[in-house]
Amino acid sequence: MQTCDVLIRGSGCVGRALALSLGAQGLRVALLGSAEPTAAQREDVRTYALNAASVALLRDLKVWESLPPDAVCPVYDMQVSGDGSASTLEFSAWQQGVAELAFIVDASALEQQLATAIRFSPHVQIVEAAVPAALTAGCEGRDGDWRAGLGVKVESHDYGQRAIAARLVADEPHQGVARQWFRQPDVLALLPFERPQPGASYGLVWSLPEARATELMAADSAEFEAVLNEASGGAAGQLRLASGRSSWRLALARTAPLCGEGWVLLGDAAHVVHPLAGQGLNLGLADVAALGRVIKQRETWRDLGDERLLRRYARERLAATWAMGELTDGLLRLFASESPALRGLRNQGMRWLNAAAPLKRFVTGRALGN
Repeated sequence: MQTCDVLIRGSGCVGRALALSLGAQGLRVALLGSAEPTAAQREDVRTYALNAASVALLRDLKVWESLPPDAVCPVYDMQVSGDGSASTLEFSAWQQGVAELAFIVDASALEQQLATAIRFSPHVQIVEAAVPAALTAGCEGRDGDWRAGLGVKVESHDYGQRAIAARLVADEPHQGVARQWFRQPDVLALLPFERPQPGASYGLVWSLPEARATELMAADSAEFEAVLNEASGGAAGQLRLASGRSSWRLALARTAPLCGEGWVLLGDAAHVVHPLAGQGLNLGLADVAALGRVIKQRETWRDLGDERLLRRYARERLAATWAMGELTDGLLRLFASESPALRGLRNQGMRWLNAAAPLKRFVTGRALGN
């Protein structure tokens, strides 16, 4: 491929999804990256929480139905606990009037199915070096260096935390219930899953101060399990490790601008949020859907790289990504505070929200992508 319509830099989930989306419009797409998932992607122990909008996009891309059955687990209920059992929020699919609140998806399986779909897309070609294109889409992630040459400014706040991910097996069935604890100064989430043991597995996402995360990453399995079971208080049964552990640094990051003449940013290259709400990939896939709509609806005479066209995408995504960044940052700071007065107010607020069905349905609907 000598030239193309769109060059996509980055072959993670967001980059591959964008390639499939634009290729389906008949555009000539060059995907700069590996044809197959890298070794790190194949061994990824993370799980993604995908909302209805993300699932709809993956259905449109003919990827969702191809995922192995045990790589997907529906979430029917969610329990979010603050300080003590009296401050608990409970969300249910039944109250929301939906079949499920979200789906928990195996990260490596999703990468593999996106890569498989790319191989069968006639308009997408994998390239090993950048080729000329009317539009270049940056999907390289938070640490990509390509955007630096565009004059893009990155506003970043390091939380001084790391997230730990792993696969767990419990001695009790999960029943499709996701659980989360805001345990100052850490946030612990157990996401129901089907691997390796159907009906009794979890994906772990545990955000901790960096020093503590480093200690737990170095701990042996028995010590790690003891600390984990103490933190979860037996609510999900006795938990044991069923995989290795991975860890990454946590930060809030925003870039500006999101686009310019002939280029645009998506996914973690454009915005990074704390994983406590499980919305990172959902934001990236929403970027893909928005850019795909903008390009599909462009005037026939307008070039793909026209900055005025790309600003339509930037305007659509700015409010949503800013709001999610503020929400996750605000929640983290709220629950990290050691002030007794603030602790009492937040616990009372959780009780009020749990009792306010209409407000709770609104909050849940936003998280679902509705």
